[in-house]
Amino acid sequence: MTRFFLIDFIIKGGFFMYPILICSILSVAIFLEKLWVLRLKKIIPPSFIVDIEHMLRSEKIQEAIALCREVNTPLSRILLNGIRHYGKRREELKEIIEEVGKHEAAHLDKYVETLGTIASVATLLGLLGTISGMIKIFSTISHAQTVNPTLLANGISEALYTTAAGLSVAIPTIIFYRYIANKSDWLILQMEEHCLRMIELLKERQSKT
Repeated sequence: MTRFFLIDFIIKGGFFMYPILICSILSVAIFLEKLWVLRLKKIIPPSFIVDIEHMLRSEKIQEAIALCREVNTPLSRILLNGIRHYGKRREELKEIIEEVGKHEAAHLDKYVETLGTIASVATLLGLLGTISGMIKIFSTISHAQTVNPTLLANGISEALYTTAAGLSVAIPTIIFYRYIANKSDWLILQMEEHCLRMIELLKERQSKT
């Protein structure tokens, strides 16, 4: 029953319902993909942090490099470049890590802004569909001898379908966007804190040698 109602709803909304439907599919697909990618255990594995810190404290540089290559997460790739340049000055080491960090941060933010764009486009498509429908209604009225109130009411309700559909897609998409953006920013901040701590640890070990 619900399935037929949705199909009827889309048909009555007209042409603009189809791009709005595409926006909804893209929104859900991107949201689910980012939820999968932005998992804490996938970005900053707790066991990796413990192991790498232990290795650096024990000055097991080669073992630390091997572990970073084996784990292969955004954080491990950043630390790998820092550990490989073990021995350089703190400023140089920080620059190297920041450069790789920017690349990894960009990867985490990939498609996040697309969600914001989809929300805006869905809203505008809904309004455009309504305006298009209203133009058709008033065009019909202008050519009619008498105005049928029932026909007019039905026409207006059909014209508003696209607005309802556009907002129904835009509102959850904005929520998806804010959630994913905040989660990505938090993970990037966590990676930055871990990297800074590892830099200090490397320099501490180096100063003792």
